[in-house]
Amino acid sequence: MTAAPTTTAPVSPREREAAPRPRLRDRGSVRRVVLGAGAFVSVLAVAWCVTVGTAGAGLSDVWHAVRLSVFGGVLADEFAQTYAIITNLRLPRALLAFAAGAALSVAGVVMQGLLRNPLVSPFTLGVSPAAAFGASLAILLTGGSAGSASWLVIASALVTALAVSALVLGLASAKAMSTATLLLLGIALTQLFEAMTSALQFVADENTLQAIVRWTFGSVNDASWSDVRLVGATALLALPLLWYFAKDLNAVAFAGDDAARSLGVNVTALRVGLIIVSVVLASVVVSFCGVIGFVGLVGPHIARLVIGADHRYLLPFSFLTGGLLLLVADTVGRTVLAPSVIPVGIVVAFIGAPVFINLILTRKAAR
Repeated sequence: MTAAPTTTAPVSPREREAAPRPRLRDRGSVRRVVLGAGAFVSVLAVAWCVTVGTAGAGLSDVWHAVRLSVFGGVLADEFAQTYAIITNLRLPRALLAFAAGAALSVAGVVMQGLLRNPLVSPFTLGVSPAAAFGASLAILLTGGSAGSASWLVIASALVTALAVSALVLGLASAKAMSTATLLLLGIALTQLFEAMTSALQFVADENTLQAIVRWTFGSVNDASWSDVRLVGATALLALPLLWYFAKDLNAVAFAGDDAARSLGVNVTALRVGLIIVSVVLASVVVSFCGVIGFVGLVGPHIARLVIGADHRYLLPFSFLTGGLLLLVADTVGRTVLAPSVIPVGIVVAFIGAPVFINLILTRKAAR
């Protein structure tokens, strides 16, 4: 006696669509684990970079110094010098480098997504050189007395960068420029503002020239806690704001403007609003650290290779990769030729230029 064959009812297309998709859920879980691991590595990297230097200091010393700063306590005489080195020099420098790199990387992600081109960044569009010119002009007008925390320097850098961004995006919209043409316009503006900054250096006196050169090299030397608070607060406030529009940014980046509009996205308002936030991020970094190119290009590229192109995960992960990139670059710059310190902008350029060339060649081969 044989058992009757069992039959299964056919599954309708609607039921297939409603069925759970474990692969997508698993992928999201993996990305969250990667984000958590990246955050953990970032904390360890900051602590390790604080220990690097001629004055011996271990991870236990860093933890002890941070605990004393936050919770208070008795500072032993034999630990006083190490405590001063960690809290006044190394820790603010490491945190400023991480915050600046994170801000530039997030700004690069947003610009690349809105313009649908991985070659776009605050530097390639001329935003960072324009902000550097604004900061240099403020320094020249104040006779070099405007320090890194001067509101005049910050305001001048921000206004100049916003004006250039409005000009570039306005021309692109009015002339219906392609992204390639927009990049060429950004390169032209970069050369123009670099020449204008050089002209300011030519007429500046010795003290003012020294202050202006700091912006052209890009550096986190003389970092202070006020610098860390302002740059860090700007980056931390901008990240959740940008992440809130991650799905709309996905629609524009993956489907284009017309398809995004059909999904209910106000593309014009989204582009203008997020570009303004990105320009503010780049301008604040430039006003404190000078021109640091390629972080807004390399940081997002590394993050995209690791975690994918979904901006819900790409934005926070690029925050971490950009911060780590600039943090490691600054550590290399201050140790490879110690006691001389190589400005972080120079070190990043050595890393970013080959990556930029590779991106160009890769896109050309794909076409």
